[in-house]
Amino acid sequence: QVQLVESGGGLVQPGGSLRLSCAPSRSIFSLDAMGWYRQAPGKQRDSVAAITSGGSTNYRDSVKGRFTISRDNAKNTVYLQMNSLKPDDTAVYYCYAADGPRVYWGQGTQVTVSS
Repeated sequence: QVQLVESGGGLVQPGGSLRLSCAPSRSIFSLDAMGWYRQAPGKQRDSVAAITSGGSTNYRDSVKGRFTISRDNAKNTVYLQMNSLKPDDTAVYYCYAADGPRVYWGQGTQVTVSS
């Protein structure tokens, strides 16, 4: 089983920035879509952003213009640059990577935006 390892979460003031990173624990030759979900307390886990192997991106409406997803295919690493953070962005963020029908998940990283 492949484990995705996340880093970059933490505590930040409103308006601040964080950059999340996610990479597999061992080498993988190729991955298809990669992206991020988040789950806030008492809420369902929702998709935040996704990026295809070709670089096409999608974002949920609430983060458009503030978050940027990118990937380094040579490293099979996906990033989430989060700017202008708001308290509503507080959640555990989970990265994922899809290889055909198979989906790998990260362990989750806490993002807390204080007010």
